[in-house]
Amino acid sequence: MIDLGLSSGPADADLIKDGSEATFMADVVEMSQTVPVIVDFWAPWCGPCKTLGPMLEDAVKAAKGAVKMVKINVDEAQMIAGQLQVQSIPTVYAFWKGQPVDGFQGAQPGSEITAFIARVIKTSGGEAPGDSLNDAVEAAEEMLTEGAAVDAAQTFAAILGEDPAHAGAYGGLVRAHIAMDDLDQAEAILNGAPAEISTAPELEAAHAQLQLARQAADAGPVAELRAAVEASPDDLQARFDLAQALHASGDAEAAVEELLTIFGKDKEWNDGAAKAQLFTVFDALKPNDPIVLNGRRRLSSMIFA
Repeated sequence: MIDLGLSSGPADADLIKDGSEATFMADVVEMSQTVPVIVDFWAPWCGPCKTLGPMLEDAVKAAKGAVKMVKINVDEAQMIAGQLQVQSIPTVYAFWKGQPVDGFQGAQPGSEITAFIARVIKTSGGEAPGDSLNDAVEAAEEMLTEGAAVDAAQTFAAILGEDPAHAGAYGGLVRAHIAMDDLDQAEAILNGAPAEISTAPELEAAHAQLQLARQAADAGPVAELRAAVEASPDDLQARFDLAQALHASGDAEAAVEELLTIFGKDKEWNDGAAKAQLFTVFDALKPNDPIVLNGRRRLSSMIFA
């Protein structure tokens, strides 16, 4: 078992409680002098509240005492809700030193809730347990870069044991299995991702990498495909196959160049296959990669030309 440096905290009953107008001063204003307090304004008839509330509670528990939570039923605390200008629910405020310092309205994905809790803890000068998890993700990413895919997969899995909705670890675990050439397992992991992180950038990138990895398994020899393109420059299928083979060989920049050439010759060829492939390549790379930045700029200029 991999030790992520996380220790157990106080009992959950000390972290989360039901509040009221009578207890608001003690539960929130006074308590927030020493520890940040998350206040969840909800009502029994509010559908989104029933989803958000448990997610908030899980995030507060995961913070191991670095933040506390008070649940306020607005039907029974209309004066407090009015004073804080709660106009719709769910509404969440974070209090520190007796004052609201952060907040949001409406349902949020798990990743946003985790980020919110981390911000609140940092505002109070504390360190969120998520910081330790993110350090572990960075370590696992380094393992993956160095070719230690099995060790990386074990670390990513351990992180998910602490936070099953950690998008960075989930995407990393998928990419680790891609690196091990275990594409079926990578796809199974991706399909099993929690709904709240299914559209996270980390998972979208992993999905794109999985698509490209499956294409690479069927890619032909670069030299032969390049010769075919040189012999028939207007054969867009041959050029598309060359782009796939170039990417499979590790030359993403050359692959993008060929795809842009196809798009320039015929934007709608094969139901827009070149544009779709470009987006897959872009999604698989980091957003600030020069290949992505230059490729997106050139593609946009061609689209709007």
